[in-house]
Amino acid sequence: MGVKNLWDILESCKKTLPLHRLQNKRLCIDLSCWMVQLQNVSKSHSCLHKKIYLQGLFHRLRALIALNCSIIFVTDGSIPGIKLSTYRRRLNNGSEVAQNDANSQQIPSLKRNKGSEFSLMIKEAKALGLALGIPCLDGIEEAEAQCALLNSESLCDGCFTSDSDVFLFGARTVYRDICLGDGGHVVCYEMADIERQLGFGRNSMVTLALLLGSDYSQGVYGLGRESACQIVKAVGDGAVLQKIASEGLSFTKKGKNSKKQGLSKSGDGQCLHKCDHFLKVIDAYLKPKCHSADSDAVTRVLVQHPFQRIKLQQICAELFTWPPEKTDEYILPKIAERDLRRFANLRSNTSALGFNIPLQEIPANCPVSGIVKHRKVQGSDCFEVSWKDLNGLDSSIVPADLLQSACPEMIVEFEEQKAQGMKQNRRKTKTKKSEAAVAEIDKRLQTLLLQIESESRAVHSLSLSHTPIVSESSTSATGVDEMNQEDFLDVEPTIIDRTRSTERIEVIDLLSPSPAIQTSKVSKFQQENSEKIDVIDLSDAESDRSPEHERKARELRAFLVSLRSK
Repeated sequence: MGVKNLWDILESCKKTLPLHRLQNKRLCIDLSCWMVQLQNVSKSHSCLHKKIYLQGLFHRLRALIALNCSIIFVTDGSIPGIKLSTYRRRLNNGSEVAQNDANSQQIPSLKRNKGSEFSLMIKEAKALGLALGIPCLDGIEEAEAQCALLNSESLCDGCFTSDSDVFLFGARTVYRDICLGDGGHVVCYEMADIERQLGFGRNSMVTLALLLGSDYSQGVYGLGRESACQIVKAVGDGAVLQKIASEGLSFTKKGKNSKKQGLSKSGDGQCLHKCDHFLKVIDAYLKPKCHSADSDAVTRVLVQHPFQRIKLQQICAELFTWPPEKTDEYILPKIAERDLRRFANLRSNTSALGFNIPLQEIPANCPVSGIVKHRKVQGSDCFEVSWKDLNGLDSSIVPADLLQSACPEMIVEFEEQKAQGMKQNRRKTKTKKSEAAVAEIDKRLQTLLLQIESESRAVHSLSLSHTPIVSESSTSATGVDEMNQEDFLDVEPTIIDRTRSTERIEVIDLLSPSPAIQTSKVSKFQQENSEKIDVIDLSDAESDRSPEHERKARELRAFLVSLRSK
């Protein structure tokens, strides 16, 4: 419980901080308080048989691990003798228990029942935390007192607890609640804010515990929180405890109309007016029984503990019936992010010392092997990265600012490769367009060639239908010099236009639309019959081509030139 109504008094000093503000901090956790919170949530959902409270603890821890938080569990030890009356009252659902108060003050402490259901829950939580690399410090008495000592000695940056008397034990930074939804946040109270805004120091809050009631005292009957605050402020933080030691609570009386002021809720006003009782309460808060900052127990929990993957898989299989793959899916990306934050801290610290060491020359290996792609997660810039030898984890998503602080060189290289890839894509697009243009040219060229070939075949077929068969004897009889059968084979099909009514026979070259005319020797028989035979040269007819042929040739050459240029 802590001090009655103290959280309400401190409401104006409450701050809600984003969860990432806890990154790289060492935190003490009052494990009993967390388990009570998680157990209440589980009861409201009737999920105790599934151990939902432990799953809730697991997810809280993995969120803090990803932020590179060094976590220490702190558990309750024995029950202080001054708290026994409150403890018995809680066991009896708030009913008073007959007891000898004088004897209760003599009992130093009472050991807790290690076999209770709640103690077994604590044991399971400790085993889960140890597999995650989280040590546990078993307190001598109150866990919040041990957390406060570690915080006041700067051995941790803050305490997680819902017991408000942690301020009375000397804590400076207290986190009351944690929420993982919508990016996560924590509810934080700073002692510096309380002192500045309310004027309450540690002594003032101890006095509020005596006036309002706490685990160690029942308070003053009929005194509300506003009146108690006014009394404490009127006296002042520096003098209020000395005033109580000398006068008891008599200074709380306001006059004849307030005769009941200064009486305890139990009706035993005389007991609370005794200075020895007040001094014991004050001493319990200012000098709690804890492990000292230089003790072996504290030293052991301050060292870094390893993550035990196989052990965690076994515990999750036993408690939650999870297969190893599911456990790895939950925890390995968080372990990877934690390692990256540690590497980022190393680079930040070396830069702060004036050493700007390149990524390849840093003695510690960067856990990231490369960047896969840019991502957006809940509107925040992130990167999907690949990891080096991290328990089989191939890739996961990390915040962009974290990667920027850890290895900015990789981001620069990734952006350059991305830009180069875009250029290559543009080149590929241009190449595809060029290929399409060439294909179009080839298509048109083939069409043109087919047209020319079809015209040539038509002429060839026409020549075959008009060409007479010339025998070897007739050839020799014609007396054609320097002309044999091979000469005819070298010549493309020709049309011999032999008209008996004319005096000459013309041989036309089909490859030349306007062939030159060449006269060859004819036989004596033909001379005698006064007939002339003109043979057209089949070789070079470039100079006398028809306009249609010239147009097609120019188009063909243009296609060939465009093809070569592409």
